[in-house]
Amino acid sequence: MKSLTLFNEITTASQHLFHPVVHFDPAKDRLFQLDFTEENRELSETELSDTPKFTAYINQQLNNANARYGIGGYAEHRTVYRISKVFDATEPGEEPRRLHLGTDIWGKPNTAVMAPLDGIVHSFAFNNQFGDYGATIILTHTVDAISFYTLYGHLSLNSIKNMEEGNRIEKGDLFAEFGIPAENGSWPPHLHFQIILDIGEWKGDYPGVCKFSEQERWLANSPDPDIILQLNKFL
Repeated sequence: MKSLTLFNEITTASQHLFHPVVHFDPAKDRLFQLDFTEENRELSETELSDTPKFTAYINQQLNNANARYGIGGYAEHRTVYRISKVFDATEPGEEPRRLHLGTDIWGKPNTAVMAPLDGIVHSFAFNNQFGDYGATIILTHTVDAISFYTLYGHLSLNSIKNMEEGNRIEKGDLFAEFGIPAENGSWPPHLHFQIILDIGEWKGDYPGVCKFSEQERWLANSPDPDIILQLNKFL
């Protein structure tokens, strides 16, 4: 596995070079931190399982906070994943997946997604199960002595319509957009942004949620996305 320490050192030194992944003007835009752990008792099973109601909840939270985006979720132990079989245990008695490995940015459908730095399209797919990523793109990047990947999940189908593996994406290019529930895995519109150091044989997909008991290994391979996003300082 690639060195997390080396990755953090190089990307921290290069932060001034990264382009925003979504449009955000700190002078006028606000962020609101959303909580999807068991501490959030406002979301009932009915709301979680009903995408329009879940979407209405997200929109209400953002409206109440006068926020352009909701954000959060990295290393969050999320009870919301109980609504989808995608995250269930594969064997009886086995631990389900509940720990989130990326950062979610919740906002309006068709919100523009831009490349934080130059990259190459590694792979893409339409992961079309309830609760899955929906339309997904993975880019590969190289900064100084290290290469790594960024994953963009819950996109629009239009985002992958003319995509080809090996395509070059320039820093700042608008290359994707938030999808609607019919194309993003049946979630309220948002972007799942994840860093991956070693992707192995995965193509068009990579786990964005792991077992809580395995968090150390998975988080070491998917470091905090805010090292690129640089948004948490505005919360």
